[in-house]
Amino acid sequence: MATIVVIDDDPDVRTVVRALLEQAGHEVHTAADGVAGLEAVRTLSANIVITDIVMPERDGIETLVAVKKEAPMTKIIAMSGGSGGRLNAEPYLFTAHEFGALILRKPFGSKELLQCVQAALTSSDR
Repeated sequence: MATIVVIDDDPDVRTVVRALLEQAGHEVHTAADGVAGLEAVRTLSANIVITDIVMPERDGIETLVAVKKEAPMTKIIAMSGGSGGRLNAEPYLFTAHEFGALILRKPFGSKELLQCVQAALTSSDR
């Protein structure tokens, strides 16, 4: 399976996503912000990075740009909540998609998460 780094400032999201991905057979590492997440990508040679967009220290857009530069073969999934949150995430998700990330809108179910990971693993253009 894959080595995946999950970056989200919400510990509950990290815990649930990690559990779902580990149950599917993946090796999962987590980070609370983009700075720690990028360090994990550097040391682990991750196949996939799943990053939240709105985070402290280094946001998801900055993080995915850095991952693309430092580890261009690493697939990226950007996730963020909809307009029901404190901001409208759609422009940020659009930007992430333009930078080559697959998109996962919160809230999402286990089936959506696993389908997105599978799409990242099988895609050759992202």
